[in-house]
Amino acid sequence: MPSQWCLIPRVNPERGESVATLVSFNPLRPILYGFMGIALAAMAFAQEPLPVAGNQQPQQQSAPALASLHGVVRNAASGEPLPRALVSVEGDASTGALTDGDGKFEIPNLPAGPVIVSVRKPGFFDAPSSESSEQAAEAEDEIASPSHNVILAQDMPDVEFSLTPSGAIQGQVDLSNGDTAGGISLTLLRRVLMDGRAGWVSAGGTKTRSDGAFRFGELPPGVYELYSDPSLDADDLNLPVQAGRGNATHAWGFASVYYPDAREPSGASRITVDAGATVQANLTLVREAFQTVTAFAVPPQAYAGRDLDYTAQVMDISGRALPYTVRFDPNSKMIQATLPDGGYRLAVTTSPRLRFSIDGGPQAGSVSLTQRGSAQMLQGAVDVQVAGQPVTNLRVALTEAPPIQVELNVQRSGAGQQSASAGQFVVTATQAPLSPGQLPDAGMVAELASGQLPGPLVGQPVQPGAYWLHTVAAPNGYCESSFIAGGANLAREPLLVGQAGVQAPLELTLRDDCAKLTLSLPEAIAGETPGEEKYYSVFAIPDFDYTFNVQPVTLRPSSGGTITLNGLTPGNYHVYTLKGNASFEYRNPAALAALPSQAVTLSPGATASVVVNVP
Repeated sequence: MPSQWCLIPRVNPERGESVATLVSFNPLRPILYGFMGIALAAMAFAQEPLPVAGNQQPQQQSAPALASLHGVVRNAASGEPLPRALVSVEGDASTGALTDGDGKFEIPNLPAGPVIVSVRKPGFFDAPSSESSEQAAEAEDEIASPSHNVILAQDMPDVEFSLTPSGAIQGQVDLSNGDTAGGISLTLLRRVLMDGRAGWVSAGGTKTRSDGAFRFGELPPGVYELYSDPSLDADDLNLPVQAGRGNATHAWGFASVYYPDAREPSGASRITVDAGATVQANLTLVREAFQTVTAFAVPPQAYAGRDLDYTAQVMDISGRALPYTVRFDPNSKMIQATLPDGGYRLAVTTSPRLRFSIDGGPQAGSVSLTQRGSAQMLQGAVDVQVAGQPVTNLRVALTEAPPIQVELNVQRSGAGQQSASAGQFVVTATQAPLSPGQLPDAGMVAELASGQLPGPLVGQPVQPGAYWLHTVAAPNGYCESSFIAGGANLAREPLLVGQAGVQAPLELTLRDDCAKLTLSLPEAIAGETPGEEKYYSVFAIPDFDYTFNVQPVTLRPSSGGTITLNGLTPGNYHVYTLKGNASFEYRNPAALAALPSQAVTLSPGATASVVVNVP
């Protein structure tokens, strides 16, 4: 029988609307499809179990339990309720609530279980309030935690959050000649911790208003240093240097001053900013003569005519950088700075000049970066005393800075040889204090040398200065035994790098009988309970000298409350447990003595366990 055409209505499941489809219709097909339907139904009936009496309806999954997140947000410094703070659940932009006049909030209809909550308000930090005393700030430095883990449950109690109010440093800059100090540049440094040691990082800069007033706002509680940048009357002295300017007459201006009245960083006073506090810090700048200091960089004869980039910097005698501008003429290799009276160090380093080029070929137009000249770094320095007149024709003799090399030694034990394997070893360096009682500029951690067994570890030259060394052993089965430089213990004293590089041989000794340490929360708090989850930062600090980095671990009930540290040097340790995401100056014996701890001994090749004492 021939087929016929007809319109068959159907529903589009994606759009929920009826549509008509034109199909070919054969009168015999319904009969055929009927037999096929009966056969398929019989097959399905044979595979399905018979329904049980009293349970005729198919089972449906129960809806997830819903809970309400409610509580209060307080000012961490005063304890008072904090209105108009935003409480939100991460991962869902539609869930959030502002606290009312009593600091209370509620977010209903959330799935029960763990959620991540953030609390924000302009002018506040989501971090615990710091202690007011500088000693407490040096013993323990809380780090901001941007979120909170909360376990939601029905009929749970209120959750309480605290926000720490920001502080400020404001002041007035006065000039000795009575003029208004408008447009004076100021820089703020903040004390931070890096690998258990304190240092300074930039906390921002600002300029004085037309009346000489300034303000640094939105500051987290902490310890700061403040200094002014130098300011000259003649703006043309900041132009690129020109040949023959070495005998230029002096200029007038205002030297850089460290709060309250020091000319060098060593004389600066620290400014402690408490939560919500505003500290007054005034500066008085004295107008004085600046003298032109001229020097010439003199590379070795073998480097004559090579393409090198020169970098010159003004430092104090101890080697800390000062904010004075240095100009360089690449043709005459003349270095020029304009400085007030005082003692300085003019340091020069070189690097190979880089050249951009556009390649041709199959990928025409691609940009490449090539190096011109030798990769060897040259460096040199000269000390200068400015006393009321220009200083000219200084010579900065540049010498080759030898690359860093570290010899590797391995102490073998019968048990450890099977587990130890070759891999990458890295030695990094951070700046060390340049004068007693002072903190270094805590810059980026620089890689000093790296390599594999049997060594040596090889790295690039570094600029002269003092450095703390840190070892990182990537392969399993190796840990540090000692790190010395010509008999000096690098765990106790920094590595001194001179103009000729490192003179003493560096020797890193490893051992292959490393220990393990399992850290656990007490059983009473190991399980999840409704409310904000408490968590802890745990540090295993050796009692012996060491240069390896201490890696703090975080213990949370929701993640099992247990973690094992591998690759530890055998010996005596103390375990320190702090609330939240925290750190402290664990390289400072006074800071260690100020905190409670637990003693543990790690035997070679063995695993020890400690149930931490939570604060």
